Amino acid sequence: MLKKTATPDIEALTLIEERLRWLASWTIHNANHIRESADGLKVGGHQASCASMTAIMAALYFHALGPNDKVAVKPHAGPVLHAAHYLMGSQSREQLENFRGFGGMQSYPSRTKDRIPVDFSTGSVGLGVAVTAFASLVQDYLVAHGLMDPADIGRMVALMGDAELDEGNIYECLIEAAKHDIRNCWWIVDYNRQSLDATTADRMFRRFDEIFAACGWRVVTLKYGKAMEAAFSEPGGEALKAWIDAAPNADYAALTYLGGAAWRERLLKDAPETKPLLDARDDEALQALMTNLAGHDMASLVEAFDAAKDDVPTLFIAYTIKGYGLPFAGHKDNHAGLMNPGQIAALREQMGVVEGDEWEPWAGLGGNSAEAVRALVESSRVAREKRSRPWNVADVPSIAPPPGDEQSTQAAFGRILNDLAKAGGPLADRIVTTSPDVTVSTNLGGFVNQRGLFRRQELADVFAAAKIPSAQKWAGRPAGQHIELGIAENNLFLMLAALGLAGDLFGERLFPIGTVYDPFIARGLDALNYACYQDARFMLVATPSGLTLGPEGGAHQSINPPLIALGQPGLRHYEPAFVDELALLMEEGFRLMQCVDGESVYFRLTTRTIHQIERSDDSWKEGAVAGGYWLREPAPGAEAAIVYSGAIAPEALAAWEALSEDLPGLGLLAVTSPDLLHRGWSARQTARWSGRPGEPSHVEKLLGSLSRDAGLVTLIDGAPASLSWIGGVMGHKVSPLGVDRFGQTGNLPDLYRAYRLDVDAVVEAAAELFLA
Repeated sequence: MLKKTATPDIEALTLIEERLRWLASWTIHNANHIRESADGLKVGGHQASCASMTAIMAALYFHALGPNDKVAVKPHAGPVLHAAHYLMGSQSREQLENFRGFGGMQSYPSRTKDRIPVDFSTGSVGLGVAVTAFASLVQDYLVAHGLMDPADIGRMVALMGDAELDEGNIYECLIEAAKHDIRNCWWIVDYNRQSLDATTADRMFRRFDEIFAACGWRVVTLKYGKAMEAAFSEPGGEALKAWIDAAPNADYAALTYLGGAAWRERLLKDAPETKPLLDARDDEALQALMTNLAGHDMASLVEAFDAAKDDVPTLFIAYTIKGYGLPFAGHKDNHAGLMNPGQIAALREQMGVVEGDEWEPWAGLGGNSAEAVRALVESSRVAREKRSRPWNVADVPSIAPPPGDEQSTQAAFGRILNDLAKAGGPLADRIVTTSPDVTVSTNLGGFVNQRGLFRRQELADVFAAAKIPSAQKWAGRPAGQHIELGIAENNLFLMLAALGLAGDLFGERLFPIGTVYDPFIARGLDALNYACYQDARFMLVATPSGLTLGPEGGAHQSINPPLIALGQPGLRHYEPAFVDELALLMEEGFRLMQCVDGESVYFRLTTRTIHQIERSDDSWKEGAVAGGYWLREPAPGAEAAIVYSGAIAPEALAAWEALSEDLPGLGLLAVTSPDLLHRGWSARQTARWSGRPGEPSHVEKLLGSLSRDAGLVTLIDGAPASLSWIGGVMGHKVSPLGVDRFGQTGNLPDLYRAYRLDVDAVVEAAAELFLA
């Protein structure tokens, strides 16, 4: 049952809304028309998109939100968020004046770039909405595991434009949220019915109701403001309501732009019964009435928010006007429109702001009004400072490689996690695994057997209860540590983002591990980039990789993920060939996930079983963590080296054996991280150009023992460009081997031969270098 609470100071909230609308508009105007431009480019901003949200955000930030609530603000309303913090004293005028400038407030809310507390970065539309549902699930997880007091539960809120409802990831998320029975989540739609290119399709409105209701959400439609509702009881009011309900979105927007006279003419034509109501108002009053939609009516918003204080997930559809209160309200081209100097001057006069006082928080308010507004702002309970991030919450134990002469890295990964789960301890207790319906085939089964599925309510293992033999003994319980997902990679990466931000959002760091088939990383790449942009910390284990998954064919064989990793900030790629490398690098990964200067980690593993090599000492370990080491040390001034990465190690070793007699001093370089080597080299180049040469990079040190005229054969079960760039480090000739076309089914000897990944291909590539 919806509950109502006491009405707050609506007048003060309305005045705050006006301050937000003015400050957001002025911030954008200043950046485009007043601030000096060094390049002459349009700075941009979205004054119309901001204006449609100011009432909603005033009602939220200065009335409805509590200290534990988290909000994802729609990208184009970023200036309104900063204006709100400016009123609260947690944002500076300098930052507002430097909107979209270097070091200033960002175009769209950014957790890592903005100085104010931003709960969720937004910008890639749809993702900031969906992540709030996964954050709600993480909150439930922390409560269930005793890491969070139930009294500290907050609400996860997403503010979205109606055009964001076109994004498919929202509906993938909605299905997953229904499976997990999420709670304490509000999604608020700024239903201004205009996007960049078009007016929102009228027929979709009822579909949103149906879709969300079918997934267990409460749907609250906020359409008519209080003045409108009052008018409906006047003579002609019923006809007016019927006309409004039937009016096409495009017509409503156009009439809003044209104003009161146009409304009068159209209503008299379409609904002459409204004449008594129209005659009682002049054109200005009629325009005010027809734009009194509930999304701009403070009393309507407050009433709706106060009535939804339980934990039921709720979709608010708030009807608004795009550009509300601005001269281009309703115009179809207003999305990126900017007020000119004359229009902003008119708005300033309308707001009662004296020229020169544009940045004053309470400009235009009288003494009593200013006092009431200031008191309400000061009483706002939202967080005003960034939460300090918890670091180094768990010591990482030494991870021993699983025993066995013949092993695959994928199987070894599963055994390592299983051993950690059995051993217990702070690290194991904070590991959370998740996977898009490939838990078994990515070797997470052992961990889940040990630690169980996470469910807020007990979920019996029906097969076990029926005494049906199965390797998977999976019961769901609040103490479980595996979050089961459906087959949607986008949801996987949003889940990892939310889990990887647990420390930032809720004060308790987790160690998320997500597994996925390597070729299908691309299906969730936008969400992966989004997770990294927020500096979420997680371990991504992608397996099986490359052509090495022979029988599955091209649809399941990956080519470009190493290149994706090479260009993805905040994500370190490791591709171990041997299980002792994997064990070492997983240790490093757990450290990186909780270090101030750390990052997320991506492991590219394989199902291929290979013979494990014997080590004479541990001297290789430092290099392996740094990105590469000599498996076979080259002689000083050697003329050639084989450079390989990952599961193709047996072919690289066999080729080294075949060539070492003809090429004395031949080196064999094991690259555990093409990404890390490239980063180090790039950083060294940047340092040199800025006059701070410092130490050579790790890859420069590795290649420094070779002759300057040496040739390199690079070998990877992936795009050859992942390693071929190494020739540019010291100017060495390169013959790159790898996969640059779609694979096919077959056994490994056939595939390696066809795609030039076998020993003969390496020998031929070496010969070509020297013949050339």
